[in-house]
Amino acid sequence: MATLAELLREQTLASDQAVEHLQRLVGSWGMLSDLSFSDLLLFVPAVGEIRSVSVGPTGDLRFVVVGQVRPTTSQTLHLEDLLGRGASPSEQSFLAQAWALGSVVEGEITLAARGERARMVCIPVRFQGEVVAILGREVALVVGRRPGELERVYVGIFDRLATMVTAGLFPFSVEEPLSSVAPRVGDGVMTLDAAQRVEFTSPNAVNAMHRLGIYRGILGARLEELGVESPVPRAFSGQSPTAEELEKGEVVVYMRCVPLLDQGRVTGAAVLVRDVTDLRRRDRLLLGKDAAIREVHHRVKNNLQTISSLLRLQSRRLVAGDARHALEEADRRVRTIALVHEILSRDTADTVAFNGILPSLVRMAEDLSNPSAPVEVTWSGEAGELGAQVATPLALVLNELIHNALEHAFAEPASPQSASARTPGESKQRRLGIGAEHPRVQIGFERRGGELLVMVRDNGTGLPAGFSVEGTASLGLSIVRGLVSSQLGGKIKMYNDSGTVVELAIPVDNAGAALTGI
Repeated sequence: MATLAELLREQTLASDQAVEHLQRLVGSWGMLSDLSFSDLLLFVPAVGEIRSVSVGPTGDLRFVVVGQVRPTTSQTLHLEDLLGRGASPSEQSFLAQAWALGSVVEGEITLAARGERARMVCIPVRFQGEVVAILGREVALVVGRRPGELERVYVGIFDRLATMVTAGLFPFSVEEPLSSVAPRVGDGVMTLDAAQRVEFTSPNAVNAMHRLGIYRGILGARLEELGVESPVPRAFSGQSPTAEELEKGEVVVYMRCVPLLDQGRVTGAAVLVRDVTDLRRRDRLLLGKDAAIREVHHRVKNNLQTISSLLRLQSRRLVAGDARHALEEADRRVRTIALVHEILSRDTADTVAFNGILPSLVRMAEDLSNPSAPVEVTWSGEAGELGAQVATPLALVLNELIHNALEHAFAEPASPQSASARTPGESKQRRLGIGAEHPRVQIGFERRGGELLVMVRDNGTGLPAGFSVEGTASLGLSIVRGLVSSQLGGKIKMYNDSGTVVELAIPVDNAGAALTGI
């Protein structure tokens, strides 16, 4: 399905600034639809049509629907998706007239889907003095029913906003970004006059004011006189919408003031209010939960570092040999896990930017290399954001592979193989940015679809003849094989190519979690 921007650029020759104006209109027209109790459609002339038209019975322009919104305050007329379809013959006439005259045109139309009659109001959308689209309001014909006060007030607000649309004053060019908890019309509406005094309050708005401790004297008063530090004065002085959260004790009410303009002056305002107390309470609980999670990661890291220190102390008391070597390796693995928890303790997210772990991981590995023959460890590519359930085992895997290369690959001088010994994996290495010009260990990452590709390559002595990763007796490689296959649900491949090459393919979802089916 094409986006609004794509439809606009396909169907209109308007400038980029005009397209942005229409996007702002669509971004805020949920309020217009609710106030008018109507479906709203945004029409633009199809590309290639003549812009200068004479008004006739059917019109001379072909219009296309590029936007559609349904009201939450009443039933919709259009159950089907109308984006991208052309205007019906009965709509066409009124649209062409509104476009040519540059003023509001209304009349009765026939709904193509059901053959029913409806009322259509065509409102020209003007930008910098030029009509760039038509906003169509379509509502069912109602006979013999008198609208109540709330409906009359709401439609009156819509009519004033529609006049601003025709004058190019709405949507506002400068407006604060809408909050995720911004109120809709059904949450509560108040109207103000030019003196900022309350003229009307909907029942839900009255409830919201009660939550703030205001029970009487609302009509005819300014909100400031009622003890409410509202955004109304800023909206009137700046002639643009403003919003603010009002707090009284644990109660939080979100208030948004939309000024109503006429010939460059503010003649009143529509104030939308919403009681967001429960939402803010949940936010506080989530913040507390996030802080608790960070504290847990911090304590786990501290505990792991304590264990690491104990292992180092114990290893120093032993003479060189297998026991001391085993404790040193255990210490290295514990420190690797602590690295991941250290990153997680800094942020509220459940994911880790894995490349941020690599510097510490590499420094830890390089400390183990022979000072007289240091080995350079480098990396390229981006692993991206990974969940902790992926980052921890992957960090352990890389730690084992780097350590294995440092311990075994450079025991003897490197002996590059001939070009004939190269394998099909070389094309993949080049894509990952890996080369083998100098004695080093290189790590490459690539995100491809739902898979993370990792390559670790050294230019050392290579694997012994007859080597098999499935049959290896090495503890480190056994740990790698187990972590990759069980926890990460991935595949591992090792082969010689001017040294040792290890390829990992790990399935991950968009959130960086391993797709192991667990």
